Amino acid sequence: MTTETVRHDKGNEESHTEGVRRPGRWLALAALVLAVLLVAVDATVLGLATPFLSEDLKPTGTQLLWIGDVYSFVIAGLLVSMGSLGDRIGRKRLLLVGAAAFGAVSVLNAYATSPEMMIAARALLGVAGATLMPSTLALIRNLFHDPRERSLAIGIWGAMASAGAAVGPVVGGFLLEHFWWGSVFLINLPVMAVLVVIGVKLIPESKNPDPGPWDLPSVALSLVGMIGVVYAIKELASHGPTLDVAVAALVGAGGLTGFVRRQLTLPAPLLDMRLFRNRGFSGAVLADLLTILGLAGLVFFLSQFFQLVQGRSPLEAGLAELPAAIGSVTAGLLAGRFARRFSVRSVVAGGLAAIGLALAVLTALGRTTGYPVLGASLLVVGVGAGLAFTVTADVILSGVPKEQAGSASAVSETAYELGAALGIAVLGSIVTGVYRGFTTPAGIPSDVAAAAHDSLGGAVEASSALAPDRAGALVSAAQEAFVDGLRIAAGVGAAVLLATAVAAWFLLRDQELADGAVEH
Repeated sequence: MTTETVRHDKGNEESHTEGVRRPGRWLALAALVLAVLLVAVDATVLGLATPFLSEDLKPTGTQLLWIGDVYSFVIAGLLVSMGSLGDRIGRKRLLLVGAAAFGAVSVLNAYATSPEMMIAARALLGVAGATLMPSTLALIRNLFHDPRERSLAIGIWGAMASAGAAVGPVVGGFLLEHFWWGSVFLINLPVMAVLVVIGVKLIPESKNPDPGPWDLPSVALSLVGMIGVVYAIKELASHGPTLDVAVAALVGAGGLTGFVRRQLTLPAPLLDMRLFRNRGFSGAVLADLLTILGLAGLVFFLSQFFQLVQGRSPLEAGLAELPAAIGSVTAGLLAGRFARRFSVRSVVAGGLAAIGLALAVLTALGRTTGYPVLGASLLVVGVGAGLAFTVTADVILSGVPKEQAGSASAVSETAYELGAALGIAVLGSIVTGVYRGFTTPAGIPSDVAAAAHDSLGGAVEASSALAPDRAGALVSAAQEAFVDGLRIAAGVGAAVLLATAVAAWFLLRDQELADGAVEH
């Protein structure tokens, strides 16, 4: 921390003390949590809408993956830049502008008329979403100065962030039972309107008093680097090594390398790279990323499994995923207390191990697997995510000066969104790769077979043009291939999460949450 920062903090000691008992802080938190919930919901709500969207817009399998993950890719690429922008222009201002933009762009998503338009609209929604997420966590850092109160506030925030991935299917299921697929986006309008009204009244402004300029070359390098690397990973998993993959990987790695080097030379960087020299900070970021990778990937594909393999309605499928939300909310609220009673590393490593073990159980998944097994797995995944994600967010946010709250929050959020994107992209590419290799039953016309190999939704739709016996054979073969892919993806996810649990145990050694006295 610089001398100037210390002087600023000491000069504001009285106002910080008052902030501990700020009367509207919990109502302000409710408004911030509303934004987090909505952005998280939008990351997974498409899982249920996919069959309807596929029927209407007729995207290819690759386009369908882009519709699912471009939102998270763009958010991941812009979060650091937007977190830094909030530090400079004011986090409340950025939050309210982002909320208004999020509502407006949601209309464009709802009325998209082609796969290309849908991908572009989802990307724009990601730009708006990137303004919301780091602002919310940074504002919590400035609303709650008592460590225990802040842990509870971050627990509520984290619970909503991780639960949003599971609440999305429930909300989406209800809407899809009664309306067309675009309604899953229009629900954003009234929610964002409420956020703006409450936010104007109750959320106090905060920013870095001496931020320095916002460096546009760093913004560009961050965006190019993040999207390039993630695109390369997705394409490599889908199609193996190709020239496109190599070019994207080189461009992405070059962008991120340039970003890091530039941050180390700037007097006022968008992201202080020295934070990563702290073993606990780096370990918390890694745990963040892989926690959400397991949760988002699982929820996205189980939505399709419940509908297209087990024949549940959208609402039934959403309700079937509710245990993940219940688990993450409950665990998130208790995570701070557990971390203080036991240790940070035991809670985070235990949460990651729980997700890994639940994914391992799904390697035995079959088309007729009963709900008790699936529901219990989702509950364990939710509990694990609630514990790990909440504690790591607290570790990340507590370890930096208040002036850098936006940038530190953006690191946590980047890990969250990148994890969601990679969960869908990498695990999804495994599912898609295995699925496309299924053998078409004899007597199926080539055009129907081609549509069936694009996606499971395409197979179900294409089979409607066939005689009942052939349709049944085609759908059965497609479902079996989808489940095969899901089993392999679950195995890969389990291995990654269990390995990360071991790494977190060592990386988070000696980490503790702040306790006792009020911070100034």
